[in-house]
Amino acid sequence: MFDAEDLAAIREAKAEWEAEHVEPTLERFGERREQFRTDVGGQEVSRLYTPTDIADKDYQEDLGFPGTEPYTRGVYSTGYRGRLWTMRQYAGMGTAEETNERFHYLLDEGQTGLSLAFDLPTQIGYDSDDAMAAGEVGRSGVAIDTIRDFETVFEDIPLDEVSTSMTINAPAAVLLAMYVALGDRRGVDREQLRGTIQNDVLKEYVARNTYIYPPEPSMRIVTDIFAFAAEEVPNFNTISISGYHVREAGSTAAQEIAFTLGNAIEYVEAAIDAGLDVDEFAPQLSFFFAAYNDIFEEAAKFRAARRLWYAIMEDRFGAEEPASKQLKFHTQTAGSTLTAQQIENNVVRVAYQALAAVLGGTQSLHTNGKDEALALPTEESVRTALRTQQILAHESGAADTIDPLGGSYYVEALTDELAAEARELLEEIDDRGGMLASIEDGFVQRRIQDVAYDRQQAVESGERIVVGVNEFRVEEDSQEMDLEEVTEADEQRQIDSLAAVREDRDGEAAEAALESVREAARGDANLMPPLVEAVKAEATVGEICGVMREEFGEYAGGGV
Repeated sequence: MFDAEDLAAIREAKAEWEAEHVEPTLERFGERREQFRTDVGGQEVSRLYTPTDIADKDYQEDLGFPGTEPYTRGVYSTGYRGRLWTMRQYAGMGTAEETNERFHYLLDEGQTGLSLAFDLPTQIGYDSDDAMAAGEVGRSGVAIDTIRDFETVFEDIPLDEVSTSMTINAPAAVLLAMYVALGDRRGVDREQLRGTIQNDVLKEYVARNTYIYPPEPSMRIVTDIFAFAAEEVPNFNTISISGYHVREAGSTAAQEIAFTLGNAIEYVEAAIDAGLDVDEFAPQLSFFFAAYNDIFEEAAKFRAARRLWYAIMEDRFGAEEPASKQLKFHTQTAGSTLTAQQIENNVVRVAYQALAAVLGGTQSLHTNGKDEALALPTEESVRTALRTQQILAHESGAADTIDPLGGSYYVEALTDELAAEARELLEEIDDRGGMLASIEDGFVQRRIQDVAYDRQQAVESGERIVVGVNEFRVEEDSQEMDLEEVTEADEQRQIDSLAAVREDRDGEAAEAALESVREAARGDANLMPPLVEAVKAEATVGEICGVMREEFGEYAGGGV
């Protein structure tokens, strides 16, 4: 991109600048610290970036234009000038009725997509009346036991007009089956259903631990979903391969890229091994990343991830369709950066993180409420979080040009560094036998834990400043905050509602449907059709997952 003589002149001029201007200033004032990094374990940040830092870059090969290979500058040729990102606030409010209220509130306030959070029992395949669910019903999201709960959640919401993202993993097939069955009941053509299921079981073994089954049957369920969706719900994203939870567990930005794409490679290989054509299912793969505080590193991270995914799909899997090679992703601002101290500071953190996501070209965005370090967000805090996106979209100018940081010497150099480090990690994972093997022997977990430990030590020592926590602290009143609360009465109402469904449904039909699920699990038939019929027969999440527990077994953890 630059003439060799010009580069030599710039190097010479920079050396003169350092000798004549920088060194005298350093002697008088020094710098704030000896070394600057993007984060603990992150990229070293130089004092100044010039064309010499990206001297080897080839514009067409490394950058290209938006909507063209290698997609570094974005997957759409008009960026946000044609259509803004989807504003998709994560919501799940204990009971189905409350969640429906919150959904309508968000849509009325200008949200453009739905994102459904489930409580812990639902996430691990237990009914609300199970002993394992006691005390957790509705605490971290909505409790879903049967399709009747889904009917309430989506009451007066047109499924053919609104896309829905569901953060569900081990029981993802069951919840997708519910969504399809609900559409069938309402007469909505399956091709009109739009949304995403997270369905990323590998990261559960790494970071979240809400797994149910061992890896092998879990991967079989994932590929069954791929095959079913390609035929039946082609506009539904069958997986959201999640770097978010990897980052929240403590990883660096480069590790977030590498471990996320490593998981994606496992899913693609499993689907191909199951007989699927890469260009049939790959366009329905989507990704989910975190946005942290370092604006430039985060924007560079998204750019590097797009470039790497293009190369993986092109070179490793021979994908031919452009949509198979385009990394499209949802972003959530970083929950682990929210602090209980000086809670208003979280509004500022979230705004900068959202800016980073938009500068990096996200397709959809969730902005955290300021109180999510303490509880489910209130209406007031979720409105402020949504307004953050709307101000960013309509007042900041950040959405008016495509890839506005493209060409920055710093951002381009950082993009290259993150891509190179992630590529090295992926090569190491390949040498170890792939991502699944690297998870099972604890390699991935150890790498993340090492960084998380170092980061916590840096906070405790004061080397890493967290405003309001270890610096710039104030005495705060211990007054009660207005927080969302799930009560024992709410839990009992859900249990009573579940009992009423069991009493009211056709028990024989439910049992027959569960037996069909069992037969499919024992054989090699696709699990999705019998799952759809089971939820239509009002079999519960716990009953269905219980059948598959019996057939597939349960994962006991380990690998660390």
